[in-house]
Amino acid sequence: MKTVGNGNAGGPLRIGVDVGGSKMEGIVLTPAGDVAEVTRRPTPPDSYAEVLEALAGLIANLQQGRRLTVGIGTPGALTPGRETIKNSNSTCFNGKPLKRDIEQKLGYSVKLENDANCFALSEAHYGAGKDYRSVFGVIIGTGTGGGIVIDGKLHTGPNRIAGEWGHNCVPASLRPSLGADRTCYCGRLNCIETVLCGAGLKRSFVEAGGAAVEAAEIARLARAGDRQALVCIDNYCRQIAQCLATIINVLDPEIVVFGGGLSNIEQIYQLVPRMLGDHVFTDEVRTRISPPRFGDASGARGAACLWSLTEATEATA
Repeated sequence: MKTVGNGNAGGPLRIGVDVGGSKMEGIVLTPAGDVAEVTRRPTPPDSYAEVLEALAGLIANLQQGRRLTVGIGTPGALTPGRETIKNSNSTCFNGKPLKRDIEQKLGYSVKLENDANCFALSEAHYGAGKDYRSVFGVIIGTGTGGGIVIDGKLHTGPNRIAGEWGHNCVPASLRPSLGADRTCYCGRLNCIETVLCGAGLKRSFVEAGGAAVEAAEIARLARAGDRQALVCIDNYCRQIAQCLATIINVLDPEIVVFGGGLSNIEQIYQLVPRMLGDHVFTDEVRTRISPPRFGDASGARGAACLWSLTEATEATA
C-alpha cells in the first residue's frame, strides 16, 4: 500500500475501489478529494470466486482496523429488483449478486455502481466538472459508456442504465461513414460502441486502407503527420460529434468530460467542439468539452463518492 496525503482533517475518510478487467485499484479518499492511500492488485481472470476473495482482501487492507465506508465501481450495472450484475464486458460478473456476496464477506454494507457512473461522479465532485451543475461523463476505451450527474447527485434511472449511450444505435448521419454493419457484443447492430471504442477506431482505420494497429498508434501517427491517420482521426472526431449531439439534444449538459484510453487523443478537444454545431439543435453550442482531471484514477475516487460526506459521517459514527 502506498500512502499519499495527510489524513482526514475536516471530515470522514472513504474507501473507493475500481474493479477493472485486469486490475483493482483501491483508495482512501479525504473530504477534500485527495487520495490518502492507494493499493492495487491484479483482477483474477474469469473466476468470480477469486475476484470476491481478492476484492475482500484489498478492502480489508485499506480498512486497517478502521471503520470506513466502502464504494465499489464495477463493469456493468445492477439489475433492479434482483441486484445482480448485467451488461458487463467482464463476463464473469454477469448474473452474479456481487453487492450481496461482498457484503457477506465483509460483514457490512457497501455501495456499488457502474464504473462509468463512478467516473462521472468523481469528475463532477472534484475534477473538471466541479463548477458545473450538469455533467455528462463519457468513457471511450475498451467500451463506450457514460454517466450523468446533476447538482452533484448521480442519476441512474429506474432501469439503472442512465448514460449508456454506447448502446444506442449510431445516428443516421454517421452511417455513411461506416463500411459493413458492425455487430456489438450485446447482440445488436451498429451500436455507438462499435464505432467509438478502441476496436472500433482500429476497424475504421483498416477499412480505410490503414494497417491493423491499435488506437493509440493511430493517434501517434496522426500527431506525426501521417495523412491516412489524420483523415481517420478527423473522421473519428466527427463521429464523436454526431453521436454526442444526440445526448446534448436530450440532456443539454453544461459540460461533457471524456475519460478512458481514447480520451488522450488531443484532437478530440480541438475538433469536436467545432463539429458539434452541425448536429446540435441550437444556434450556438455552449456545452464545454473537457479532458478529465484525474484520468484512470477517477473510477476509484468516484466509487468513494457514492457515500456523501454526511452519509459517511453517520455510517461510521
